[in-house]
Amino acid sequence: MSPAENAVSPVITVTDAGIRFKRNRRSRRNFKDLFAGSKRRSRPGEFWALRNVSFTVTPGEAIGVVGRNGQGKSTLLKLVAEVVFPDEGSVRVGEGVAPLIEITGGFVDDLTVRDNVYLTAGLHGMKRHEIDERFDEIIAFSEIGDFLDTPYKHLSSGMKVRIAFAVISRLEEPIILVDEVLAVGDRAFREKCYGRIEELLAGGRTLFFVSHSEKDLRRFCTRGLYLDKGSLVLDASIGEVLDRYNTEYGVSP
Repeated sequence: MSPAENAVSPVITVTDAGIRFKRNRRSRRNFKDLFAGSKRRSRPGEFWALRNVSFTVTPGEAIGVVGRNGQGKSTLLKLVAEVVFPDEGSVRVGEGVAPLIEITGGFVDDLTVRDNVYLTAGLHGMKRHEIDERFDEIIAFSEIGDFLDTPYKHLSSGMKVRIAFAVISRLEEPIILVDEVLAVGDRAFREKCYGRIEELLAGGRTLFFVSHSEKDLRRFCTRGLYLDKGSLVLDASIGEVLDRYNTEYGVSP
């Protein structure tokens, strides 16, 4: 890293982070756990999804998270999104986050598409007049203008992803998290979304991208984080990370 890059304050700092889950469901932390030592041993049936993970991210970096299924990629994004919190170490995020991970989860089934747009954008900090200004743009991007007054629960899975992506990708947050959310979309719409991601990157956004597509990882990312067995085993250029992954497992990530 050059001296100029070193002078830039990190937008994300992850220090010795670890998170522990139950094997049958996510661990529920009780009041007593809040005061337990960070080095408390795992209880029976628990495992560390991530442990001793450390790295920093400077503004404008595009990072691909690589690894087999179940190695902690999505968990890492949820830590950065502050959807979950570490059991050990710390995660400090200095800017707002637009989480394109499980993006349909915040929508309300019984509300219409129109109402969900206002609700979801508002919950992410957009003011009413800002939503008014961007509403037509959001609907045009989603291509579901004929369903504005349809309850969200009646949309197909692909349509739900369309409207969710259209809303979240219009947020002004400096950090974007993308986790395989477009897998249910058709190819044409997926390419449209990828074009939008490229626009955001050109505008200086910071990107965390999880994908099983080597082509997509190379397209968007310059740096890679390779996770294996819950540990960060390599932090390098995306090319180096993908080459090592392919050497060790002989498959695309």
